[in-house]
Amino acid sequence: MRKFFKEFKAFITRGNVFDLAVGMIIATAFNKIVSSLVNDIIMPLITALTGSASVSELSLVLRVGEDGTELLWKYGSFLQYVIDFFIIALSVFIMVKIVVSSRQKFKELGEFVEAQSKKEVRAQKKACRQKAKEEGRPYKEVWAEFEAEQKRIADEKAKVAAEEKAKLEAEQKLLNPTQEELLKEIRDLLKETKKK
Repeated sequence: MRKFFKEFKAFITRGNVFDLAVGMIIATAFNKIVSSLVNDIIMPLITALTGSASVSELSLVLRVGEDGTELLWKYGSFLQYVIDFFIIALSVFIMVKIVVSSRQKFKELGEFVEAQSKKEVRAQKKACRQKAKEEGRPYKEVWAEFEAEQKRIADEKAKVAAEEKAKLEAEQKLLNPTQEELLKEIRDLLKETKKK
């Protein structure tokens, strides 16, 4: 039994299962949007053109029996499903197109950033070579100094960012004190008023 639950846990925690669950949730919500689009926006326009109560009620009487029963050809329901299908297919096509194009744009952006980074590194190396030549020092020494300076600048920026974050958190704490801090302030004020 343990083995079964262990396998089940491994199955559930795999990435594909989570992706499938998210996809199902989004598909359910998307289905509601498409149904509303079809039923509340498109179908009333079509029924206004056809003059019937709704498209799904469109039908032809093929034969009337002796007892008054009618044999109907209910083509309206078929039309309703065909329209639903085309709208859903169009919506999915547009969504896939958007996702594919955005992936392509992100890929191009990543390649551009990488190319710019490489170009910048080449320019920095070229400047260091020039400096080493002018000063008559080894290139590796000049490059090491440059890297050390870049690291120092990055560390300074990180330190400033950390200080800013700490400052913001302190301000937030002052603006939004916890319940315990409020109670402590009230106690302190009461003690001060009793002393007076």
